[in-house]
Formats: sequence, C-alpha cells, structure tokens
Amino acid sequence: MHPTMAMRLKIFAAACLFLGSPALAVADPTGVYRVEGRNADGGDYIGTVRVERTGETYSVIWTIGGSEFVGTGLGAKFIGDRFQMGPASPEDTAISVGYVSGKSFGMAMYFQQPDGRWQGIWTYGGSDKASYEDWVR
Repeated sequence: MHPTMAMRLKIFAAACLFLGSPALAVADPTGVYRVEGRNADGGDYIGTVRVERTGETYSVIWTIGGSEFVGTGLGAKFIGDRFQMGPASPEDTAISVGYVSGKSFGMAMYFQQPDGRWQGIWTYGGSDKASYEDWVR
C-alpha cells in the first residue's frame, strides 16, 4: 500500500474513534424527553420528563399516567480520568435526583449513553428493589 494511502487510512480510523467516543456525546441533560421504564412489579410505563437547570441544581418533573412527580438533581461529569460531582452544568453526563411521590420519596441516578439517551435506575423509600428508566429525545 502506498505510504500516503496508509496515512490517510490511519487518520480516517483515528477520526472515527475520536468522533465515536462516548465522551463526545452531546451532554447537558436539560430538555424534554419521552420516558420509558419498568416498575419494580414488572409493569411498564411511558410518559415525559422535563429537566431544567435552576441555578446549581436541576428541576426534574415526570408526567406519567396523569400523575406528576417532582425531583431535584445534582450533576456530574468526567474530568480527565475521574468523575467530578458538583453543581448543575451544561457539561454534565450524569445526574442524581431525589424526588417525592405522594407521601413517599425516592432517589434516581442517570447516565448519558453514547447514543444520546439517558439511562437510569431508581428506587423509593423503604423499597428493596430497583427499577430502570430511559429518557429519549
């Protein structure tokens, strides 16, 4: 193979790796998403979730089956080779959310995936089970 062609292939391969890196996915969890999840009892649900930055925190409001669930979140992101937690930021690739549901409370954690969706796990006070949820734009 001609040296120029080999160099072009190396540059192309490096660009593909660089552009396909999960770290380069568009961060910033703010926006409105379709939410799809599964309750601890195995029942599926769908709805919407709105995430807004409100100063150093996130306001997270789910609307599912005509009910509204309200949460407050904090952000996190990779800085170099470590995970840094802190105030809400457009660079966040993860958020942790505490929420209320009627007379109960819960907690959830979401991570941005390479395809841009946010994948999470959640539970509620006193539960011994975890449930899963995806947010898709």
